[in-house]
Amino acid sequence: MTQATPHQHRDSCQGEDVVVGVDTHKDVHVAAVISRLGERLAHQSFPATAAGYRQLLNWARSFGVLRRAGVECTGSYGAALSRFLRREGIQVIEVNQPDRAMRRKQGKNDAVDADAAARAVLSGRAITMPKTGEGPAADMRVLRLAKDSAVKARTQAVNQLKAVLVGTDPELRESLSSLSSSVLIVRCAELTHVEDPAVFTLRLLARRIQQLTQEVKELTQRIAGCIRVFRPELLEVIGVGPDSAAALLIAAGDNPDRLASEASFAALCGVSPVEQSSGKTQRRRLNRGGNRQANAALYRIVITRLRRDQRTRAYLERRTKDGKSKREIIRCLKRYVAREIYRHIQPATAASTPPAPLDAT
Repeated sequence: MTQATPHQHRDSCQGEDVVVGVDTHKDVHVAAVISRLGERLAHQSFPATAAGYRQLLNWARSFGVLRRAGVECTGSYGAALSRFLRREGIQVIEVNQPDRAMRRKQGKNDAVDADAAARAVLSGRAITMPKTGEGPAADMRVLRLAKDSAVKARTQAVNQLKAVLVGTDPELRESLSSLSSSVLIVRCAELTHVEDPAVFTLRLLARRIQQLTQEVKELTQRIAGCIRVFRPELLEVIGVGPDSAAALLIAAGDNPDRLASEASFAALCGVSPVEQSSGKTQRRRLNRGGNRQANAALYRIVITRLRRDQRTRAYLERRTKDGKSKREIIRCLKRYVAREIYRHIQPATAASTPPAPLDAT
């Protein structure tokens, strides 16, 4: 439960603005309150339950007017608390964990982390709005999570089946080894002489693969259904399939208005160039940050367009003559695709922003 606060707040603070920072955990959240002048008022722990969220909010409001809250891990341990605070009219700001230099100087405990979260909001270092975690994008995230695990388990089962097949009876191995993977799985699932442990294992793995394949198909249909309801126009973009569209929509979240511009969406996907200039040297480097699944989705879209889209192939030939390598051209194309996808994610913004030509990348 909660622990006693080390400081007592003063009645004179009741009308002042305060900021709360929260260090989130699975079972307990630790909150710290500071004044608008940076004075540390108190810290206390609360259970990570619905009642605990209400206690935290009432406790923080007892020190003054609460308008902003800095919360760590808004996509995991702090997701439920963030939703609760937003419903109560509190502006929630996502806070990253303190850097290692600060931790070496001040040490680390939950109270220090919560205080650092509040100060990050007060100083303006933390300005990122978290995802709401409610809506079609959140639904697609859990569906995609289940699909990825099913695909991984199916791949593992296929590899195991083929490994077991190598050591089976030569006659059985010779009758099955020349078959394609799909036919091999069907034949193994129909094996009858299961007294042999190897045959039994082959049949068991084959039926597991069939079950996982059915799960993957069902999850893919559900993901595609969410996209058709949420952003059907995204599937009409050249090279964009359900998996790529889902990855990009999940990265943007159910409140894409938190992305100020298409440049911020490009940075979120890790396709925005980063300045690396010093003195007389003026250059940019590849952005290795951002959402890597969204970055991989943009790469798949570009590769598909290079194979099937004539305009993209013409762009590749033109930039190759300019001395660009294929890797550099793909990076440029990923940046362009991010710009195009943003116009579909933010239709209101796209209405006032004319499409950029392909040469602009």
